Order: sequence, then structure tokens, then C-alpha cells
Amino acid sequence: MRQIIQQRKFTYMLSGALLLLSVLAISIWGLRLGLDFKGGTLLEVRFSKDAAPDAREVQSLLEPLGLQSLSVQGTEGNGSIIRYLNSDETTNNRVMEQLEKRDAGLTLLRTDFIGASVSEQMKSSAFWGILFSILGIAGYIALAFRKVSQPISSWDYGWGAVIALAHDIVITIGAFAVFGHFLDIEVGIPFVAALLTILGYSVNDSIVVYDRIRENLLRSRAKADFETLVNRSVNETMSRSINTSMTVMIVLAAIAIFGGESIRWFAIALLIGVGFGTYSSVFVASALLVTRYAMKHKK
Repeated sequence: MRQIIQQRKFTYMLSGALLLLSVLAISIWGLRLGLDFKGGTLLEVRFSKDAAPDAREVQSLLEPLGLQSLSVQGTEGNGSIIRYLNSDETTNNRVMEQLEKRDAGLTLLRTDFIGASVSEQMKSSAFWGILFSILGIAGYIALAFRKVSQPISSWDYGWGAVIALAHDIVITIGAFAVFGHFLDIEVGIPFVAALLTILGYSVNDSIVVYDRIRENLLRSRAKADFETLVNRSVNETMSRSINTSMTVMIVLAAIAIFGGESIRWFAIALLIGVGFGTYSSVFVASALLVTRYAMKHKK
């Protein structure tokens, strides 16, 4: 049996270093916010010709205008959705004039403006949505593990999982702070959706390990050493966690490589989160239970 939990000092050091680097990246560079959080304009147009230009061609057509936060997404029926930071009619007219050079029969389907107040509301909703999700997960796990309140309380399981979730979220946000600084990658509502998905996946992995710990605790008639019991539970679920995560990560990698620009960074966020979620379920969430037990034992 592999001595996994016994090596927690080294994994704590690794996680601490990654968290420190992530916090520094977030503090120094921050995230590059997209239109969802800064406001701007969304134009949807339809080209008249059979062979409509792809997103890259449309983006290159509009590059001379110097639009900030420009993104282009193709739609069905020879259409394109164009987003940019500016929100005035003069800029919109210049965009249309530039596109009409490519296709004189261009049709404007809709124009939407995202104001600053809406953007602030989105920021607030994203923050509270993530916070309440984490607190709800802690409460649910504490309730689900109430029958195994020894040798540690059920709330210790809940907070262990929450710390692991925060670990995954902070590292993912830190990675995108780096991407934003060096690759000019912006984040919007899809990034928030990716973070919430990571929360769900990561806690699912932690609960699988916790559930095996609970089974072994209830089965153990004698007072077995808690550290040994947790280590055995981790070993019993390790292959299942790795196999499940690898199948998900292979699919996400395929989406990131072959998917369109609009979904690529969503897949990369999930790829980072799922990878560290698998790591944290063993080396953070489970290890923290043993650390908490050791603290109570000393008292």
C-alpha cells in the first residue's frame, strides 16, 4: 500500500507554492475582464453571399479600427456575432462600413449595448454565486457525514472540502491572470460558468474519497489509527479518481485543441480545474482530515 497521506508535508508545500504564485499573479496583473464585466457593444450581422467569411477573416477586417476587446463568433446562416468594448453609434457605423467593403449586401440583425451598471451587477452575481455555492457545499457535506462525528466532527469534512475547492479555484484564476497578462486572454460569464463547474466536479471527487473513509470508519470495530485508515481509503479510490479524471481531461483537451475560439478557453479553464481538483481531493481534502485529527489529538 502506497504511503500517500504520510507525505502530506511535501504536498502542502507544493500547494502553498502554487497558491502563493497564483495570489501574486492575481494581485499584480489581475484578470483581463471582457465585455460581460466591462460593458460594450454586441452586433449580430448576416452576410448575403453563400461563402460567409470565417471569424478570423472578420476579425482581420476590423483590426484597422483599433477596437478594444474585439471578439468574433460565427453563427448559422452566414452570420457573425461581433463584440467590442466601445459603445457609441459612430464606432458602430464604422464597423458596418468596414464589413460592407467585404459584402455590400450585409444585413444588421441586432445591436445590443451592455452598460456599466449591468456589468457591475454581473460581477456581483458571479461573486455571490460562487460564495454561496461553496458555503452550500460545506453545509451539505457536514450534514451527509453527521453519522461519523468521531474521531473528527462532520464539519471538519465540510471545511476540508471547501479549502480544497478554494485551492482549485484560486489556482485556476491565477492561471488566467497569467494568460491575460501574456496572451491577452479576457474572461467573461463563460469563465464564471467554468469555475462553478470546477466546484461541482472537485467536490464530487472529494466526496468519493470521504465516502470510503466513512465506510472504513463504520466497518472498523477497533480504534484503528485514523491516519492509516485515511491512507487506505485514498489507495482504494485512487485508480477510480485518476481513470475518471483522465477520461474527462482527454475530452477537454480535444475541445481545447480542435474547438472554436469561443469555447477553447472555457475548456482550458475546466482542464486546469479538473486536474487540480483530482489532486486536491487526495492531497488537500483528505490530508486535512488527518491534520485536523492530529491537532485535536495534541489538545
